[in-house]
Amino acid sequence: MPKMKTRRSAAKRFKVTGTGEFKRSQAFTSHILEHKSPARKRSLRKAALVHKTDHERVAKMLPYA
Repeated sequence: MPKMKTRRSAAKRFKVTGTGEFKRSQAFTSHILEHKSPARKRSLRKAALVHKTDHERVAKMLPYA
C-alpha cells in the first residue's frame, strides 16, 4: 500500500504534544492590534490545544503525527 500524504497546510499549523494532543497557535494576533489590550495580546502569544471534538479531524490530516 502506498504511503499516505500529509496535508501540508495542517503540518504547518499543528504540532503534536508528548501526550498525543495537538498544539495550535491562537487566532486574532495578526492585525487590528491597536484596540486590543496589552494583556490580551500577551495571552494570545501562548499556544492552545485543539479541542477534543476536532481532534479526529486533525489526526486524519496528519497521519504520521
